[in-house]
Amino acid sequence: MNYKISASTREISGTISLPASKSISNRALIINALCYNPYPVANLSDSDDTKVLQAALFSNNNRFDIGHAGTAMRFLTAFLAKIVGEWEITGSERMQQRPIKILVDALTELGAKIEYLKNDGYPPLKIFGSHLKGKTIKLDGSVSSQYITALLLIAPTIENGLTLELKREITSQSYIRLTLELMAQFGIQYQWDGNTIVIPEQNYFPREFTCEADWSAASYWYAIMALADDGEVLLENLKLDSLQGDAHIAAWFETFGVASFQQENGVSLIKSKNIQPEKLELDFIENPDVAQTMACLCVAKGVPFHFSGLKTLKIKETDRIAALQNELMKFGASITEPVHGELVWEGKLDMEMKEYLPRVETYYDHRMALAFAPMTMAGLTMEIDDPMVVTKSYPGFWKDLGKVGFTIVE
Repeated sequence: MNYKISASTREISGTISLPASKSISNRALIINALCYNPYPVANLSDSDDTKVLQAALFSNNNRFDIGHAGTAMRFLTAFLAKIVGEWEITGSERMQQRPIKILVDALTELGAKIEYLKNDGYPPLKIFGSHLKGKTIKLDGSVSSQYITALLLIAPTIENGLTLELKREITSQSYIRLTLELMAQFGIQYQWDGNTIVIPEQNYFPREFTCEADWSAASYWYAIMALADDGEVLLENLKLDSLQGDAHIAAWFETFGVASFQQENGVSLIKSKNIQPEKLELDFIENPDVAQTMACLCVAKGVPFHFSGLKTLKIKETDRIAALQNELMKFGASITEPVHGELVWEGKLDMEMKEYLPRVETYYDHRMALAFAPMTMAGLTMEIDDPMVVTKSYPGFWKDLGKVGFTIVE
């Protein structure tokens, strides 16, 4: 299945109800389960990842297949390690290629009993849930922040709490900060000094909680507005003063003439100027999920770029570095990786490589479809392979594009 995407307008206006933050929703679900919260999480994300996690937490089974949901795999592994019982957790073929040894080793230090059912260091796992005893764990800070978050979420509920000493540069600090600030809203006290995080043993306090809109989802609308000639879009339930690290993109897009204004019911994006940077240099160490958005935008606008801080992209739903290189080449852009974790484009298109009707492979990665579709605002037409992969994080994306003038044909 594929969609043929084109944009019949260069002026965008409308009101978009963004999905709730997947990152906040998944963390809130684990916290709710840990404190036996009688209040359900309000405005929960309707993404596949969140549905999978919610189904597992409310299941009467002891075996869980979480498909492509990496967050669910990491969070559930830590959660189940302290829930008495025998559990099995597996996932898709790609999920069984995504490493989890760092997290399993850390949990083992705390007394967890976990076995690999196929290949050492990778799912599927068999978990013998038991009493965990906290201590000081030394962890490489440059690994996926989801490993760190999985440990932090259970830290207050294990004997003696937990101290994490993070070595080397900390990747995606914004996601760790998001985790800790959400925990604080449920009564948890912590200390974060340099590369050391200390969480004493304590209780979460149940409370009512509502998830805010997702800034990663907002990034695609920022890209659309950057490519538009003019217009205004209201993104409902979005907050400029957000817990989410991706909120920083509002400042990035000012260089593309997109202004952001907080309204009572969301954030309005206004295309105020037709400008663009001569070259874009960005460090994505805190915002890896918007790297694909920015790469596609720059190619569509003809803006050379040098991106860094992309080391974790190789272990996402797919190898996102390779995926971007492969698919942007179909638009005539040769993207190089001069060193590990960096991407460079000189701003030139090779017309011999450029395809008349590019067909974008998505590699089971929702962000490939979400990031490439806005490029049609530059007058391009493309086909998106496996378009419903967007349900992983933004199920209503294609419907929302149709509302503002995009043409989508199956």
